[in-house]
Amino acid sequence: MGPPLAGVSAAYYTRLEQGQSTGASDGVLDALARALRLSQDERAHLGNLARPPRAGRRPARRAESARPATRRLLAAMDGVPAVVLGLRFDVLAWNPLGHALIAGHLPADAPERPDGRPNTQRILFLDPHTRELYPDWEGEARRAVSSLRVVAGAHPDDRRLAELVGELAMKSGEFAALWSRHPVRRCAFGTKSFHHPLVGPLELDFEMTRLPDSGGQALLMYGAEPGSPSGAALRLLSRETVAFYAP
Repeated sequence: MGPPLAGVSAAYYTRLEQGQSTGASDGVLDALARALRLSQDERAHLGNLARPPRAGRRPARRAESARPATRRLLAAMDGVPAVVLGLRFDVLAWNPLGHALIAGHLPADAPERPDGRPNTQRILFLDPHTRELYPDWEGEARRAVSSLRVVAGAHPDDRRLAELVGELAMKSGEFAALWSRHPVRRCAFGTKSFHHPLVGPLELDFEMTRLPDSGGQALLMYGAEPGSPSGAALRLLSRETVAFYAP
């Protein structure tokens, strides 16, 4: 066996990964991060595992909801698919085009039902309609699990988050396999491919912006390159959506 990695034993590193060693100094964590060439997200995740919150009674979290001002912002985003996600990836609100893009087969008022809201992690792995939406479903699944691990590492005491992970691991072998690989990455921007049932192929940029003082909520927005076939398809979907939502 070679020399210990970054001056610590393999057993000690394993305990860190499992959250069983809580006395690691910044120097040790930084040395590990350099030796393992961890990304910023992975370094932060390692820190969360090494320093979990102290045990104790914590106040119950209130049911999440999007602020009225955020809802007005969504309504004003004409031509831009937009969705508000909660800490655990529950859909708290969406504008008509956001609904039509990612889950048009679900009721438009689904986010208004706290006990039955769509959850982007759950529908990705358990909803066959959503699976068909992504030509590169495997890549989308890796991205989703990587993001979920970041949140789970930052909130290890969140019971509902743990229940979501447990449910997906029990019901989806693909999720369980990905989760066991420990991917960690905050996927806040990039490009996604869709094969939409109404307008066909779409190649859309996305940006996810954390909303301040919201308890971890984020605004997810999509857009197409001007003049591209995807831009034309998105405009077509917007027209179809306007007609559907018209009184």
